[in-house]
Amino acid sequence: MTTIMIVEDEQAISVLLKYNLEKAGYKTVCVAHGNRVLSAVEKHLPALILLDWMLPEISGLELCKLIRNNPELKNIPIIMLTAKGQEEDKVNGLSAGADDYVTKPFSVPELLARIKTNLRRVSTTTAPIKKEYSFMDIRINMVEKKVFRNDVYVQIGPTEFRILKLLISNPRQVFSREDLLKEVWGNNVYVEPRTIDVHIRRLRKALNDYGPDYIRTIRSTGYSIDDKESLAQ
Repeated sequence: MTTIMIVEDEQAISVLLKYNLEKAGYKTVCVAHGNRVLSAVEKHLPALILLDWMLPEISGLELCKLIRNNPELKNIPIIMLTAKGQEEDKVNGLSAGADDYVTKPFSVPELLARIKTNLRRVSTTTAPIKKEYSFMDIRINMVEKKVFRNDVYVQIGPTEFRILKLLISNPRQVFSREDLLKEVWGNNVYVEPRTIDVHIRRLRKALNDYGPDYIRTIRSTGYSIDDKESLAQ
């Protein structure tokens, strides 16, 4: 079943959207606070996001930019929902990365038609999402967003998950710290390069309780995943 994420802090509108989307055959996930959106998107990987512009903590416009800068999420269609109806507002929303723009109050039938159009467009322009990655005895389930080693569930954080997925999907390829920052955090997000080392240590600690260390450190260069013995930092 296709999942639509509703990001809306006005309960009446959220309930209205949820009712009509589920009536149309979609599964829905509702989020009311801006600072919870990214983690919810990473967890549920919705097929499309209905994103309100005016949200508590962080605006829909900024969230749209953050989603577009995340390599794992950037292809998810986003329809902005907002009371801002000026042409300049629409330009700003589309420039931030929104695929479509709907002003409030809106027609439910028209919104459903726009959702279908955007879903159809993305289905013909993007490759199917791979559901599983594996390297040796390590396995990543992309549907459940879980990591297993020797079929034992390994709990890791979302950043470590993205790093591991990048390494496993490119075995034996060496990534510099700068490469990892760009691929995992995206552009326009300032993070110290040495932050990568902290997340790599956490990832190793979680994985190595269940088997040998496959994350290889290349001195003064970066990291890769390899079945050869890992080099010390």
